[in-house]
Amino acid sequence: MAESLAGVSVLYNTYWIRFGHGKQTHDLAVANTRSLIRAAQMAGVGRIVHISITNPDPASDLPYFRGKALLEEDVRTSGISYAIVRPTVIFGKEDILINNIAFLLRKAPVFLAPGDGRYRLQPVFAEDVAAIAVGAAHATGDLVMDAVGPEIFSFDELLSLIARTVGSRTIRVHAPSRIALLAARMLGTVLGDVLLTADELAGLMTNLLISNSPPTGSTLLSSWLMENAATVGTSYSSELQRHFAA
Repeated sequence: MAESLAGVSVLYNTYWIRFGHGKQTHDLAVANTRSLIRAAQMAGVGRIVHISITNPDPASDLPYFRGKALLEEDVRTSGISYAIVRPTVIFGKEDILINNIAFLLRKAPVFLAPGDGRYRLQPVFAEDVAAIAVGAAHATGDLVMDAVGPEIFSFDELLSLIARTVGSRTIRVHAPSRIALLAARMLGTVLGDVLLTADELAGLMTNLLISNSPPTGSTLLSSWLMENAATVGTSYSSELQRHFAA
């Protein structure tokens, strides 16, 4: 791996997994990323742009946020110049969350919103994240920055926005988290995918996908949805097929 990185001035690290599946676990993802960082050290890579997540915490009960925090510390102590970029929920063509919510609001007779729907998220456009990462590569000195969009929605507000955009007639009801997760698991079995995990829902409902920093992305989800109303959610995006296919 170090040999393949020889002569690299900037290493963009986007590797991660959304959830554990089969032999792929967050612990393995951490170990693999640590191997990449060591290889970058050996190769004399000039700078690492490391894609993390908002609100990482080494003491978190959520493996996603805990693993990201542990790796941030590894990047900081690597001795390599670094930029750590922390996006929230990323939207854009071929995204998972926004597209699949739109798909369900197009196709399902009923949509179960977990909990009270008041928890918030701050989506950021994929191309904005890419531009932020490129800019961070050329910045001076080490830095840590959130990559977040200009709009913050409660989950209910997000559902309403997407429903209006796609002309949904789906009935939306609130359900306890355990019931919504059970429904997601059953639907996932039908679709051959994992729609939502308990850890992902916990991160969302505890407002870990928003930032206290000023927006760094400029693209409005509301505008993007309107521009892509004819195509968003017309087909389902499978996480398992995309990232875990044999």
